[in-house]
Amino acid sequence: MFVMVKAPVAGAVKTRLAAMIGTAEALRFYRSSTASLLRRVGSDPRWRTVLAVSPDRHVRSRFWPANLPRVAQGPGDLGDRMQRLLDQPGGPVILIGSDVPGIRAGHIAEAFDVLARSRLVFGPSEDGGFWLAGARRPTPRLFRNVRWSTPHALADTLADLRRPVGLAATLADVDTEADWRRWRRGALDVQRPEGGN
Repeated sequence: MFVMVKAPVAGAVKTRLAAMIGTAEALRFYRSSTASLLRRVGSDPRWRTVLAVSPDRHVRSRFWPANLPRVAQGPGDLGDRMQRLLDQPGGPVILIGSDVPGIRAGHIAEAFDVLARSRLVFGPSEDGGFWLAGARRPTPRLFRNVRWSTPHALADTLADLRRPVGLAATLADVDTEADWRRWRRGALDVQRPEGGN
């Protein structure tokens, strides 16, 4: 399983959110959310967690837990970078974002269960995007015509696919001030699938 992370540098993470709540607060959210996520899912023995780091020059930075292996995301848009990760040999491969406070290990386990029955799995986000993508084996050109950072991202991805797709739980990411306020109230941390932790 890959966790897609960005170097937690002011002005370089959660830029849309920072425009609403300020750079320092957006950075504080990102650091807190990422650290919490890695504590919850990073050492689960059911999968191997690898950090997919952007920008590439930060792959060896001390921002990240020393016990987790890291790879560079590489060049290109989000779709290019996700495609490279999903095309890793020896699947199944799942990748998740790092700004979804509700993710629990049970959600990841559920997605791997879905992949046992489907070639692809996506975890929808409440805003129309997705927080998880997974493939049982390399599947080229998954993200050809996607309008990233819009409510159409998941629908665009699914529209180009000619194969059955499994869906994992729907969760909320934090992109707006309203999302951030829900997170501050603890309202995004309560979604747990059965058997989750």
